[in-house]
Amino acid sequence: MAAEETILLTQTENGSTRVNIRVLDIIAGLATREVEGVARLRGTFGERAKEVLGYKDQHGTGISTNQDEEGNLQIEVYVDLNYGVAVPKVAHTIQTQIKTQMNAMLGIDVETIDVHVVGVLSEKLESEIDPNNLFGDDQKEEDHK
Repeated sequence: MAAEETILLTQTENGSTRVNIRVLDIIAGLATREVEGVARLRGTFGERAKEVLGYKDQHGTGISTNQDEEGNLQIEVYVDLNYGVAVPKVAHTIQTQIKTQMNAMLGIDVETIDVHVVGVLSEKLESEIDPNNLFGDDQKEEDHK
């Protein structure tokens, strides 16, 4: 079993504080979901296959975090946006939101955040069908007599 990749946050004479890189994926995913205009995060084929098989951990879905040799963090975000939003504005807001949360929660700076818009979704139209009146017959039984 491969060792989980961790990020060193602090090192003191008493020890060190490390965070699993998966935690960064989760923070970035939650921060992205808060941005207006984001319909959903878009997972990889493997993540979608896990979901079909019943694996429900979706907080980091659509996020990929990597650290280079110099310790710089790069985050890749894959999203579907709502139809009609200004794509550059939403992408910039995603980047800002992630940077803010990473700094506030972990005290770290992210070198680059690449936002990949994978799709655009239209808003779900509300159904005008009344489940108590499926055929749209507003007449009462008395009217049929």
